[in-house]
Amino acid sequence: MLGDPEDAHDAAQEALVKLVQRIGQFRGQSAFATWLHRLVVNTCKDVAQARWTSARRTEPLLEDVRVATDGDPARALHAAETRRELGRCLADLPQAQATVVALKDAFDVSFEEISEATGMPVGTAKCYAHRGRNGLRARLSA
Repeated sequence: MLGDPEDAHDAAQEALVKLVQRIGQFRGQSAFATWLHRLVVNTCKDVAQARWTSARRTEPLLEDVRVATDGDPARALHAAETRRELGRCLADLPQAQATVVALKDAFDVSFEEISEATGMPVGTAKCYAHRGRNGLRARLSA
């Protein structure tokens, strides 16, 4: 059942230990041989699962030789602080301007799609984008 004599030996020992520990649980509702067979089969399954799991866990990893694009912690920190500050500044803008700027600049949505989604004319969306960007520029450079 296990395909490896060492695993079978381990399973036999574990089944014997389980037999000693669980003999009191045998209720006589079936033949003792049937109960013992099920105990041994379940132990074999447990051993096979444990071997498979440990083999998967100890699988050697290939060396990753790619160059990290985010390897500079100072740069990552600066980018995170910039994103946080940008979020605060966006929250300070009027809702409609912040929505248009986020959709246009962060998600690259066209002005026509912004117009359809928000119900505002295309020219208004362009105006809000311009005003919102100017407002962000003023707040971020201050």
